Amino acid sequence: MSLPGTESQRPLFGIAAMLGSVLVFGTMDALVKWLSADYPTWQIMFFRSAVALVPIAGFIAMAGGWRILRTRRPVLHLVRSLIGVSAMGCAFYGIGKLPLADAMAIFHSAPIVMTALSVPLLGEKVGIRRWSAVVIGFLGVLLVVKPGSEVFSSAALIMVAAAVLVGFATNIIRILGRTEDPACITFYFTFTATLVSGVLSLRWGWIRPPLGDLLLLMAVGVLGGCAQYLMTLSYKNAEVGLLSPLKYLMIVIGGVIGYLVWGEVPDNFSLLGIAIIIATGVYMMQREARLRVQVTRRVPDTGR
Repeated sequence: MSLPGTESQRPLFGIAAMLGSVLVFGTMDALVKWLSADYPTWQIMFFRSAVALVPIAGFIAMAGGWRILRTRRPVLHLVRSLIGVSAMGCAFYGIGKLPLADAMAIFHSAPIVMTALSVPLLGEKVGIRRWSAVVIGFLGVLLVVKPGSEVFSSAALIMVAAAVLVGFATNIIRILGRTEDPACITFYFTFTATLVSGVLSLRWGWIRPPLGDLLLLMAVGVLGGCAQYLMTLSYKNAEVGLLSPLKYLMIVIGGVIGYLVWGEVPDNFSLLGIAIIIATGVYMMQREARLRVQVTRRVPDTGR
């Protein structure tokens, strides 16, 4: 079963594009964590957004030119963009402070939040099976976050906030996607992120990077733009239900990079929580695809 508006004639190409996107996003997240030791979150966000405007200009050209930026819903674009900027800020901060696998697991609980929020925001009906998955998924998040334990940190709560904000942003994108072009939605978000992060970076202190770090900061933007484009290609060539499990490989990639670079080893509770988040997230995303409630023909948004 294919989703309306998708092209599923080349599922193997779609799978390859998703795997490439996951690998590139994982590399970007590792760079964000590395740079977070020396640079504030807002400055990293600025390079992530400003550099990404270059490939987005290409998306706009391919979609028909600047005329696609005309919109009748500027307020909703602004709300979605500000929520997305907040989500990116929380996610980048959490990535810098938490073990990479834990940060990725919490961030990828966003489909759980999205399902819960779809009821008040979109008026959707969520059955007992999906509500059960939401509850179980949140239990998995608690195992990773460990509230009340000695290893609990404010960064974990901020990463949870990122997942909640992504859930809000995704549901707003689903509303915008009914009338707006994917490149239009992506442009307004990225432009807003560039403007906000640039102003905050100048207000709270801009650290002048040496050439090597400047290249790494620019690489964050290049990798983010490429990963987003690869994910777009994947959804145009394969069904959401087929691709959704592959997104969770990002947690595995994060765990491997975290172990090799920073010596991070998740404890048993975190491993169990990660497994629960992956299982419930995959279930809900596939069920969303079967029920045809996901908005299609849009650039998938990751909040990063």
